[in-house]
Amino acid sequence: MDDRRARRIFLELADTLRPGFDLQDHLRALARHGAELLQVTAAGVLLLDRPGAGLAAASDDAAHELQLLQLRHAEGPGLDCHHGAWPVFCPDLTGESGGWPRWAPAARAAGYAAVHTLPIRLRDQRLGSMSLFRTTTGDLDPALAELGQAMTEVAAVGLLQQRTVRRQELEAEQLQNALDGRVLIEQAKGMLAARLGVGIEDAFGVLREHARARNRKLLDVAQEVTDGVLWIG
Repeated sequence: MDDRRARRIFLELADTLRPGFDLQDHLRALARHGAELLQVTAAGVLLLDRPGAGLAAASDDAAHELQLLQLRHAEGPGLDCHHGAWPVFCPDLTGESGGWPRWAPAARAAGYAAVHTLPIRLRDQRLGSMSLFRTTTGDLDPALAELGQAMTEVAAVGLLQQRTVRRQELEAEQLQNALDGRVLIEQAKGMLAARLGVGIEDAFGVLREHARARNRKLLDVAQEVTDGVLWIG
């Protein structure tokens, strides 16, 4: 593979702020590029940094099923690599289970003879792992292992960047919703105060008691008051 192709792949993995970004598609692209760039039969990705919410993706169906098996049986090289934050190399699956009594036989049955797994991490932030499957036994070339680790680190940067921006967007949205709700309640208080001929705080008490008595959200009641749908008097 030429250097220009490798650079394009790295840029794609880092560009997680593009319009229409889809996490599952991005993980599949990481797996496809991993298989291509690192010259293996197939690659699979596990995103594991959220308890109870593991995601799996792969460059082909067989590798994808093996990734799902790791989540299902809570064993396999991807999980070990993630928890240990260090590469897990298994150059020969044909004569041993690798400590994975259920997963290793399934990998062999799928036609794989070796698996090498690299962590997806950035310093102390562990996000998951990428497993590289081969149909022949043998070690992963050190230069390819180094390239693969650089690839997963770039992927980690992109994923963390996307997550940070998404969190900021959610926080901004929540703040705006809270402000909008506050304004709506103030409008409803003003309307009730004018209608009932009472002070603002007394109007708020009427609004709140109406919501409590009917087990309704205060914001919903305020919305109906301002829309003229609900008459409290």
